[in-house]
Amino acid sequence: MSAWTWLWLGWGVYFLAVEAAALYDSKPGNTLSEHIWLWLGTQRRRPGEPERQRSGWTQLRRVLLLAFLAWLVVHFLTGGWA
Repeated sequence: MSAWTWLWLGWGVYFLAVEAAALYDSKPGNTLSEHIWLWLGTQRRRPGEPERQRSGWTQLRRVLLLAFLAWLVVHFLTGGWA
């Protein structure tokens, strides 16, 4: 295995360790998902909390994430063709 393979594996292990620690701590806002939801403005409202206004900035962040994820899926499934 090349050094790059070891580095990518190390990155994956590091990510899993950070996510596992966040799940174990179980405080709100620790996991990657919760950070993404916060950044994109998609966190759930608590009962009785007023509806939040969606700004153009929030919509743009969501569209950019969707475009990136769509590209990433096509990129992986086509072997880098896209």
